[in-house]
Amino acid sequence: MNIQGNTILITGGGSGIGRGLAEALQKQGNKIIIAGRRESVLQETAKANPGMEYAVLDTSNAGSIQAAAAKLTSQYPDLNVVINNAGVQRVIDFAAGYDDAAAQEEISTNISGVLRMAAAFLPHLRTKASATIVNISSGLAFVPMARYPVYSATKAFVHSFSMSLRLQLKDTSVRVVELAPPWVGTDLDASHPERAAHEGMSPMPLPAFINAAMEELASDEDELKVAGAKFLYAGGVSEKQIATFAQINH
Repeated sequence: MNIQGNTILITGGGSGIGRGLAEALQKQGNKIIIAGRRESVLQETAKANPGMEYAVLDTSNAGSIQAAAAKLTSQYPDLNVVINNAGVQRVIDFAAGYDDAAAQEEISTNISGVLRMAAAFLPHLRTKASATIVNISSGLAFVPMARYPVYSATKAFVHSFSMSLRLQLKDTSVRVVELAPPWVGTDLDASHPERAAHEGMSPMPLPAFINAAMEELASDEDELKVAGAKFLYAGGVSEKQIATFAQINH
């Protein structure tokens, strides 16, 4: 995709991968609007990056998405890129007892949020000569981690949905791009310190990921897999490594 001269909305843009992409894309001359549930985080990020705008948006709430779509497409008529980055990851251990609230939170954000964002913004995006929807999936879409069974499954959904949506929109001006990160060192990662205890597992530093992701986004490819996500997608790890990765529970 063209990574310059766009007006870009990034959900989950106040921290982590979303913030990293927002800052990198702004440096390329794009107008950036970050969105998320925590206004204080959005304000801090926007303040640190003059010219960046923000909007409070809860992607787990259908009404919030509809209201934001109406407001943002009116306020920013040049909006032509939507990056669905917002995500929730929870440890859910079915052997210990199912946590329905945690599972539904992941599903409503990671699945329903992506569906509703596409539906809400597509009518506007289709009026643009060139527009892009970027869906952030994960290496866990291809090889799940048992500690995060629902999260892994939701990212597999994002991968599948992106392929279908791309085909449905192939004769329109809207491209559908999937960006699959590996394990990246972010605030989300910091909430799961137990990962560091497993030999051979370490996150990709966020700056390194953002640099690699920007190179991928500048390409003409539709499925962008960064670093470790490429190996998981292609089966480029050994059977023993996959088994260890997939069976980590405690």
